[in-house]
Amino acid sequence: MLKKGWLIVLSLMMVVVVACSTNNNEGSSPSASPSASSPAPSEPGASPSESATTPAASDKPLPKVAFVYIGVPGDGGWTFQHDLGRKMLEEELGIKATVVDSVPEGPDAERVFEDLAKDNDIIIGTSFGYMDSMVAVAARHPDKIFLHNTGYKTADNLGTYMGREYQSGYLTGITAGKMTKNNKIGYVAAFPIPEVVYTINAFTLGAQSVNPDVEVSVVWSNTWYDPAVERQAAVSLLDTGVDVLAAYQDSPASIQAAAERNVWGIGNDSDMGHFAPDTYLTNPVWNWGPYYVDVVKQVMDGTWKTGSYWGAMSTGITDIAPFGKNVPKDVQDLVEATRKELKADNFEVFKGPIVDADGKVRAEEGKTLTDEEVLAMNWFVKGVKGTIPQ
Repeated sequence: MLKKGWLIVLSLMMVVVVACSTNNNEGSSPSASPSASSPAPSEPGASPSESATTPAASDKPLPKVAFVYIGVPGDGGWTFQHDLGRKMLEEELGIKATVVDSVPEGPDAERVFEDLAKDNDIIIGTSFGYMDSMVAVAARHPDKIFLHNTGYKTADNLGTYMGREYQSGYLTGITAGKMTKNNKIGYVAAFPIPEVVYTINAFTLGAQSVNPDVEVSVVWSNTWYDPAVERQAAVSLLDTGVDVLAAYQDSPASIQAAAERNVWGIGNDSDMGHFAPDTYLTNPVWNWGPYYVDVVKQVMDGTWKTGSYWGAMSTGITDIAPFGKNVPKDVQDLVEATRKELKADNFEVFKGPIVDADGKVRAEEGKTLTDEEVLAMNWFVKGVKGTIPQ
């Protein structure tokens, strides 16, 4: 279970705190012998830490790559999208990767990473909670490359990567703001960490940009993938009369509950339209494949450098899913106009004036919050109803 305070390590490098937490398999003990599965391009503003490069690979065989998942590809969300990225890597580079799924955080994770480091050249971990395990194993295997999704600790042979999903969150907020009739929107939040908080804030700012009267009510599930708990949280919001419901978890439980009440739903991570076709709006999606292809190519040609990568929508790492069949054309066009600006790096989500839920000015007119301020966000913007547990 992720219990992280708001004191975040922020240096010149970009810090990304995302989190993939435990799932229903948390108590399981994955096999220590993983089985084979059936670049970060330079980001404007990124500040890599002291770098290390791998030897040129022109005369070497293809690198052996291993992925460690917190869940299973069948979750339909976070892990599913990473697995699509793994498949793209295999198809484009001819690499057959090793996959170990359902790996809980803690001692089991460190054991799995240690075993993988013996037989693989590049080891990729896709959960925030793997961070300390990966740091420890990377220190023992300085000749191997480790890539950690959502963490903030780096080393000469350990880099981190993430995308600016708050940009896609802003777009889904615009959609919600146009589709609500009573200005009451619900949001089933995962864990009270900055990555979730700033995405909720971006969603709210997006909704307010087209509908200043909206209110976004937040309920925390403290899960990443627990359909029963997430459904219960969704129902608690639906009972208050919200007519649009968004969710941050990997499962479609919330939008399915919304569909049963004929309420518009917004999912997360992967296109969830098929779970609630009549009431689905859209949702943020991940596209990890291009990053995986680019970063492995860099390792192969000896140009890889450690650091923290935080890709914008312009890189393609994050976007929104296709709109549901009942989203009006004028709403789609409105969202698409801002999407084009984001993809061209011509739009700032966190640009003032921004006022928090307590009335404090967080960004004056014309001022844009810095990456460090966004990554340390532990407050809600005005219009969000709910608290952030400490």
